[in-house]
Amino acid sequence: MSKKIGRRRLRVLIAPSGFKEGLGVHEVAAAIARGIRQAVPRAKIMRVPMIDGGEGFTRTMVELTGGELHPVTVSGPVGQVVEAEIGFLGGRRKRVAVMEMAAAAGLRLVPKDMRDPTLTTSRGVGELIRAALDLGAERIVLGCGDSGINDAGAGMAQALGIRLLDAAGQPIAGTGAALSSLDRIDMSKRDPRLERVRIDVAVNPYNMLLGDTGVARIFGPQKGATPEQVALLEHGLETFAQTVRRDPGIEVATLTGGGASGGLGAGLHAFAGARLHPRFDLILRHIDLDRRLAKADLVVTAEGGIDAQTRFGKVPAEIALRAKRYRLPVLALAGTVGSGAESTREVGIDAVFGILKRPCSLEDAIRETDALLADAAEQAVRLMLAGRQWRSSVRA
Repeated sequence: MSKKIGRRRLRVLIAPSGFKEGLGVHEVAAAIARGIRQAVPRAKIMRVPMIDGGEGFTRTMVELTGGELHPVTVSGPVGQVVEAEIGFLGGRRKRVAVMEMAAAAGLRLVPKDMRDPTLTTSRGVGELIRAALDLGAERIVLGCGDSGINDAGAGMAQALGIRLLDAAGQPIAGTGAALSSLDRIDMSKRDPRLERVRIDVAVNPYNMLLGDTGVARIFGPQKGATPEQVALLEHGLETFAQTVRRDPGIEVATLTGGGASGGLGAGLHAFAGARLHPRFDLILRHIDLDRRLAKADLVVTAEGGIDAQTRFGKVPAEIALRAKRYRLPVLALAGTVGSGAESTREVGIDAVFGILKRPCSLEDAIRETDALLADAAEQAVRLMLAGRQWRSSVRA
């Protein structure tokens, strides 16, 4: 390790993401802390659960600022009724609402036997925005992540009063499949309150709307799309981009982060005038990460899967990039270690540890995640300490 520790207590910064469909980010941090203390009982542990705009974004932002939560009922991604929350940040930001699209259109809300992103909708996200306006929001901070949709915000737009019409002048469905029939956009009945509210959206800036690296081709299969459905979704997004360019006169095809959450980023920009921000630039305004990094000797991060995509704006990569400014070693724990995981060394992750000990079903892995994380954290830190001891003995 680059910092000299001597006889003082090892200081460990734990900065993980949540494990999708498994543990939330706070539970992940707690499990890692437990494992580290098994290896180093006197370790001083600092926890910074990292939110990326997905599940847990609202609650974490509210907790960090001493704000308050408001329960709301909205439409889910397959038309069901779901219970969600809108937060209002504390401090001087009393009228700043915070919400996560995953609460209304997340993949977790799509039953596994219904995972078809050509049919899911973002309508509930529009209902969340309306509810925030009803509560007096003057600014909205919206997190994009963990989505189960690919409709470019079509459903959201309809919930906000925007008419999406086909060539016959009839409303289209607010789904990814229906975008191919989009011919005209009528903004005349859009909720007028949107003119008076600022909407800031936390997105992964690497998520593009179209092309080989576009949202349909990269994330469509993860949401259950077949190759034929991916082609349909891509065509729908192309039609959406062309129509938006002509009618509201807004360019979204090359918009940085426009592909976030199945194109919801582009839809929020086009239909609601939202500003898209790299998610950690927006989120870290409320988390004093640098102060904690300056006090640490070691950083441990984690995510459900680490692979070649991790270095493109995922939590472990963002944490590692910042940790290297302080010359800190970074260990990453992963539910699965996929192809290209070694590329994360380019962004500062020194070692990746898979938490699974044996082949098992996804259901078993999810059920045992807490114990597996704790054990992997313990073994990773023990290995690091053994390496330090070995280096010292060799030098001697």
